[in-house]
Amino acid sequence: MSLSSLSVAWTIARRELRGGLKGFRIFLACLTLGVAAIATVQSLSGGIIEGLRADGRAILGGDVALRVLYTPIGEAERSYLDGQGRVSASAEARAMARREDGARSTLVELKAVDDTYPLYGDFTLREGGSLPDAIGRRDGVWGAVVEETVSQRLDVAVGDTVRVGETSFRIRGTILREPDRAGGGGFTLGPRLLIDLDALESTGLIQPGSMIYWHYRIGLAPGTDLQAWQADLQARFPEQSWRVRDFTNAAPQIERFITRLTLFLTLVGLTALLVGGVGVGNAVRSYLDGKVATIATLKCVGAPGPLVFQAYLLQILVLASLGIALGLVIGAVAPLVAAAVLADVLPITARIGVYPGGLAIAAAFGFLTALTFSLWPLGRAREVPAGALFRDVVSPAGGRPRGAYLVAGVLSGLALAALAILTAQEKLFAAWFVGGAFVTLLAFRAAAQGVTWAAARAGRPRHPGFRLALANLHRPGNPTGSVVLSLGLGLTVLVAIALIEGNFSARVNESIPKDAPAYFFIDIQPNQREAFNATVLGVPGATDLREVPMLRGRITKAKGVDAEQAIVNPEHSWVLRGDRGITYSARPPVDAEIIAGQWWPEDYRGKPLISIYSDIAEAFGLKLGDTITVNVLGRDLTAEVASIRAIDFSTMNINFTMIFSPGILDGAPQTFLATVRATPQAEPLIQRAVTDRFANITSVRVKDALDTVNELLGNIGTAVRVTAAITLLAGTLVLAGAVAAGHRRRVYDSVVLKVLGATRADVLKAFLVEYGLLGLITAAIAGAIGTVTAWAVLTQVMDWEWTFLPSAVLVTAALCTAITLAFGFVGTWRALGQPAAPLLRND
Repeated sequence: MSLSSLSVAWTIARRELRGGLKGFRIFLACLTLGVAAIATVQSLSGGIIEGLRADGRAILGGDVALRVLYTPIGEAERSYLDGQGRVSASAEARAMARREDGARSTLVELKAVDDTYPLYGDFTLREGGSLPDAIGRRDGVWGAVVEETVSQRLDVAVGDTVRVGETSFRIRGTILREPDRAGGGGFTLGPRLLIDLDALESTGLIQPGSMIYWHYRIGLAPGTDLQAWQADLQARFPEQSWRVRDFTNAAPQIERFITRLTLFLTLVGLTALLVGGVGVGNAVRSYLDGKVATIATLKCVGAPGPLVFQAYLLQILVLASLGIALGLVIGAVAPLVAAAVLADVLPITARIGVYPGGLAIAAAFGFLTALTFSLWPLGRAREVPAGALFRDVVSPAGGRPRGAYLVAGVLSGLALAALAILTAQEKLFAAWFVGGAFVTLLAFRAAAQGVTWAAARAGRPRHPGFRLALANLHRPGNPTGSVVLSLGLGLTVLVAIALIEGNFSARVNESIPKDAPAYFFIDIQPNQREAFNATVLGVPGATDLREVPMLRGRITKAKGVDAEQAIVNPEHSWVLRGDRGITYSARPPVDAEIIAGQWWPEDYRGKPLISIYSDIAEAFGLKLGDTITVNVLGRDLTAEVASIRAIDFSTMNINFTMIFSPGILDGAPQTFLATVRATPQAEPLIQRAVTDRFANITSVRVKDALDTVNELLGNIGTAVRVTAAITLLAGTLVLAGAVAAGHRRRVYDSVVLKVLGATRADVLKAFLVEYGLLGLITAAIAGAIGTVTAWAVLTQVMDWEWTFLPSAVLVTAALCTAITLAFGFVGTWRALGQPAAPLLRND
């Protein structure tokens, strides 16, 4: 490619561009939409991640945070921390808050803070004022501040009193902003209620074995080497079982969730761009078909094929740049609106701004998509002789570009796939997505060809309208391929998402057994068991009370190797995130499914044995006879694996991932966990009876917990559905382009049919039958592929049970048919409005 030929090509391209955007509106819309979707997701994600990192100290609550379970740290440790900088101590636990009259109670996330809280960030109350004043003791009554949900559930207001444990607190404010809320980690079931740390002891919640997390947040001197400081701390106190984090990783769970959601939404956005790519290819082909005379003239006067290719490639790239630029502008602005909408959902403040990296990724996706889908029609126009191009006016020629252009198209597609994989955090997931997208594209292309082949061999229906509709599905220049591919991809995504989300809801709600427990009770003291049992079973309608001892432990070693290094299956690395509930038992759980080994005898008192969940075994590659070490109350306990269990958590029965043999934990400080089944009428009576008599016992209502999970799934589902709707919109644009591209032929067909005696209604009916058939066929194909996709994700990736939900497929079929009929009607109506005389005179 010489500079002189490139200059001539640019001159031709510039003159062609003077004709305006006619024929390229769909091209621009498809690119703009796809790039905008990816740029928006990347920019919004960048803003959230930047917010997590920029506000790391405020989110964590300090430069470094320590967390211990059950009991506060000792005097020596606290003295050392005080010498390192400012220290803020707090405690967190789940507790029950109830009105003074006992009429209502609710589960809350209780937090008790000292007078130095917060070290970083601002704690804001709706009513104004300082936090120490609000939670301090006045006239013998401690204060409390609450999230609005607490007031709503208890039907109380500022100035009213509530009881937590054995102490009454006067509500003196409503929390607007808690700077370290996102840094607490873990899944929360209740709203926040915050009190003074000095008031915690008076509640009676501090009991041996009670699940209270003690936090110590330290503000270090500027310039402190965080890694060195943490290493020195561990060396000074090697026996401590605290978990240490610094502000560079303030909210790992949120960051991990946002990263994964970004990956998924980006890939769905890429699907929209791929659907748009079909529209790009159609637009380029349609445009070049309209330039037959121009290209033929250029070739007749000596223009070589490469010059034709270069001229129109430059034109496509210029127009692609315009569409991508529009998409980037939308992608940079849309997060501002999204951040405002998500302000109440996000636990942190997103730093919305222009993130060049994310925008560059979106632009690269746009350029590669435009290039991949344009090279085929451009290469074809370059290769076909002038005479064949003239013949295309009445008989479109097929043919393939020469090998060099096919290779270029393949390389461009591979570059697009590589970009999707290399820019993803989870590259294996992205690689599966790319492979699935490629297979789906091939499947839809093959399906479209199958439809065309079947239509050509389906015979001749007696009804003229049906005969014409069937013929239109396989005639030269038919829109079957464009419609099936464009709408099919978007609808496949919608079907898959609808089925996955529907199975999620079914798993959370419908799969719960009818005899599932009504309540879980935690922090039951050993000396309360008898009275607790009598209280619960004394309520009419309460049955099947079960209880087990419960402690918390953290896996520290597997087969003698540090747990972090012992992981062999990263998919199950969740076993190292936080403490795990553990227990001990002479008998196996009621519904235990032992898949390897056997349970110890009831009277066993030998060396420590342990029964573990199969995921733990897979995480570390553990087999029968291997050892695992668990830190409980600061003490490392090593036990031999005696059995491996499969656990079905959907039964809602008491299940522990690790169960020790009796003996080793019998004398450890512990509490009991209990479940009870109850009639709907008995549920509120049980909760009131327990909260009235046992201030320290926390009740977790199963239905309330499921509502919290459903709300979270609903928020995620909304984001996914919005992005999937963009894919469908892209498909709709491609369909509009296909209808527009066939407008000239439709006008010609309409005129000929009317001349032959067909009425306006006959022609309209025939074309609507054609598009109705296309819609139903596309819906059937999309439903089948979407169903297979959802099945694979649920059963192979997530290892969940699969339930087919026909409503999702039927809604998709109706939507697809409606869209195709709508566009078919518009296109046909315009064609029917064209006068016959001008066309007949020209021909």
